[in-house]
Amino acid sequence: MRASSILAAVAFIVGVAAVGVRKQVIVTYDSNTPDWVLNEAKDAIRAAGGVITHEYNLIKGFAATAGEQVLESIQTMGSKYQALVEVDKVVSLE
Repeated sequence: MRASSILAAVAFIVGVAAVGVRKQVIVTYDSNTPDWVLNEAKDAIRAAGGVITHEYNLIKGFAATAGEQVLESIQTMGSKYQALVEVDKVVSLE
């Protein structure tokens, strides 16, 4: 294996480690939460390189793919309006 290939592989691994683990999540808030709180959380996710994948209308919340650090950050952003961050997964009844 050539030295440049090894260096490229190491750089890739270091880059992935620096980004952190990304999760697909659903973030929800109480119904009395102001819209600016949700907008702040979505802006923080986007600024950290995350993606808002869906915005809900019936509940105060959204789905996103983001790194663990920013998800922890939005959980502690507002002391009055707490975010509930749950892993987005398929649920079935059997």
